Parts: sequence; C-alpha cells; structure tokens
Amino acid sequence: MTPDESDFWFLPLGGTGEIGMNLNLYGHDGRWLMVDCGVTFEAKTDIDGEPIEGARAEVQMADPQFIVDRREQLDGLIITHAHEDHIGAVPYLWERFRCPIYTTAYTAEILRRKLAEAGLIKKVKVHIVEAHASRQIGVFNVQWIQLTHSIPDPFALLITTPVGKVFHTADWKLDSGPVVGEAYREEDYSRLGELGIDVMVCDSTNANVPGWSTSEASLYKGLKHHVEQAKGRVVITCFGSNIARLRTVADIAKETGRHLGLLGRSLLNTHAAAKRVGLWNGIDTFVDPHHLGFLPRDTVLLVATGSQGEPRTALNRLSQNSFRDIELEAGDTVIFSSKVIPGNELPIEALIERLKAMNVDVITVDNSRLEIHASGHPAMEELKAMYRWVKPACAIPVHGEFQHLRANARLAKSVGVPEQLEGKNGDLYYIAPVKGIRRDAVKTGRLGLVQNKLKKLF
Repeated sequence: MTPDESDFWFLPLGGTGEIGMNLNLYGHDGRWLMVDCGVTFEAKTDIDGEPIEGARAEVQMADPQFIVDRREQLDGLIITHAHEDHIGAVPYLWERFRCPIYTTAYTAEILRRKLAEAGLIKKVKVHIVEAHASRQIGVFNVQWIQLTHSIPDPFALLITTPVGKVFHTADWKLDSGPVVGEAYREEDYSRLGELGIDVMVCDSTNANVPGWSTSEASLYKGLKHHVEQAKGRVVITCFGSNIARLRTVADIAKETGRHLGLLGRSLLNTHAAAKRVGLWNGIDTFVDPHHLGFLPRDTVLLVATGSQGEPRTALNRLSQNSFRDIELEAGDTVIFSSKVIPGNELPIEALIERLKAMNVDVITVDNSRLEIHASGHPAMEELKAMYRWVKPACAIPVHGEFQHLRANARLAKSVGVPEQLEGKNGDLYYIAPVKGIRRDAVKTGRLGLVQNKLKKLF
C-alpha cells in the first residue's frame, strides 16, 4: 500500500494504545517519514508475577516490518527527544532502515553514545538541526517547534505536505520554569493556529489528570526540606535522563553543605552529554563514588538510578547491599522523586519493602506533604490550552493506554476541535484523502475516518 500525491497518512506502529516504544510513520506521494524509534522494558517475573531478583529486563520495541518492506521509500527518521521510549530502538533497528536521522544537539549527543556502543557510529548519518529550523526531508517539510518536557531539547514537529499540515507534539508539558533549557512560548503555538492545522497528533499520558502539571522549578522547596530534615545519608532517585532534577539537587547539595555523588551509568552519561553540549553550567561538585563510603553520613547527598525498581540499577543494588562503593544504614533516607510508571508497581513495591527492612526512611510522592516530583506530560488544562492555541481540525491522541487516549479525545472535543480519531498501533489514519478535504470536512464532519473505518494494516 503506497500513498499517492493526494494522500497524507499517519500510521503509528508503536506507542498508541500503550506507553512506550513509540514509532510513527507519515506517508505522502509514495514516500514515508518516521518519527521516533523507541523501546520499552519489561522485567522478568516468576509464575506468580513476582519480579525475579537480579533478572535482566527485556528490551521490547515495535514491529517495524511494514516500513522495512518499504525502506527504499523512507526519506528519514526524526528523533524528537532523547528518552528511551523515543530513541532507544535506533541501535537495534537502524540496519533494517538505513535512512538518515535528524535531531537536535543534545539528543544527537545521546544518540552518538548509543551508536558507538553498537558499533554504528561511522555508519549512521545524523543531521543536527537547530531549534526552530525548517528542513525539507524528501516530500515532507518539517519545522522544529520548541517545547518543555522532563529532558533537555524536546521538540514538536510541524510536518507539511502540499495536501495537509500536521502538528506532532511528541512528549510535552507547559513549564514556565523548566530549570534547564528555555521556557515554553505561547506565541509559538498560537502562530500555528493561524496556519490551518489539519491534525494534531498529541501526547495523552496525563490526559485524565486534572489541572496543570507541576513546574520543575517548584520542586526545590520540597526536596530541600526533606534533605534538611534527614540525619544520615540521603539518596534521591529519579529518572536518569532528568538533567533539570539533577541541577536542582546539585543546588540543594551546595545550600545544605552536603557532598554530591552520582550513582548509575545513565545519570553519568546524561550529565556528561549535557556538559558536552553546554546545557550544564556551573562548577561540578560531584564526589568520586569510590570516596563516598569514607565521608560522614550526614554530609552525603546521592542521586541514584532505579526509581522504577529496575534490576541492576544503583538503588536496586543499594537495597540489596551489593553496591561496591557504599552501603545504606539504618537512619539513612531515600527520596523517590518520581512517579510509578504503569506496569512497574510490583518491582517498586518490592524495592521499598527491602529499604524499609533496612530501617531506611522512605519518602515518596504519596507520603510527602510537599511536591517532590513533576511529571513531564500535560495534564487536562494544559491539553485544553494547547488545543485552543493550535486550533486543529482533528485530534489524534497517541502515547497512552486506551483510557488516556479516550480522555484526550474528550478534552479536544470539549474545547471545540471538530474531529477526534481514536485508534491503536497499526491503524491507518487519513489526514488528506484528497486535496482540500480539510476545509470541507470541518463543515461536514468527514475529516479522516471514524473508528470502525480505520484501516488495519496487520
């Protein structure tokens, strides 16, 4: 099946109907454009569904066979940001695509490190794109639109063909104080509303969460309070890619007179990447992990990977007294500056129980009266605001389970978006079956196809 010059199609192969392993395709005039290529992780469990101690998490990714069979028609792959569920499958799948990659500086630096580990660094052509740049990639004109998220350098995409325009948000939130990187600019999205956007393909992760997401800048107060109250060592665990959270903790370490240490390969890697591209300012005060065990306990503040209970991460090993350089003791404190990703409930619960058995104080978003974590995804009011600014003729919710997609669609309808198309991986969405349909469709309600007419490709 091949789109002709009057067609503009959207085909999600991963990330729609689930959280993780995003892989999206746009088709026009015999050509395809891929947006993101990510993974998800599934920990091994025993017959009762309990996580197996020390078992390695299995990497899972979307089935790419549809586009592999058409790789000669693939003009390129765009990576919107450096989270694993958007970038992690590239080293595994690129040999099957063999197409050029387009992304911005920080994401390119993270990708470079992954490609080097896979022995692909000299094979893959990565084009580094400036913020707000426009590129003609085959038959697709693409403009990068600045956003805020829980990682540096996140971008949405305005994808234009002669027959239609799509605003592909990828992951986003509206954060006026992102700590690292630029704050969002309302005018960027209001300007899109003047262009006649046919479809907004939109992140749905927190579409059922009321209100407005918490700003990264607002976490300083809560995290500092808990560090000041702690008597022994403090370990803050968060997502390893969150450079803004690390910046906040570094400031707290300086203010409270504690030595700062990083535990976990992904934290060290993202910090080094941020330094390399100029996103980490100030003097480093990190202590060599080999020295941490010799410092007075009440002078140590650690940031550790493993907030989701993943095997072999730093916090998981600390909870089992198997970390080489340091051991937790009774009276130490562990702060979970993170939320539970659906599917990780069991390993996180087991991790917390091991920490409590060691008489370690555990602080989570559920038992802290102050804010200690900020999501990287838009809540209800942010979604409404974006829909009002962009004014798309149709909303296609992605990046979420079915409850999230349905909530996103309802929000779009509530603020006047004429059409909402809900589907799942493998469904083919028609953005422009024929040239000019958007204007007619807005009046007659014929834009795209209703759910029972979505074409299933496999």
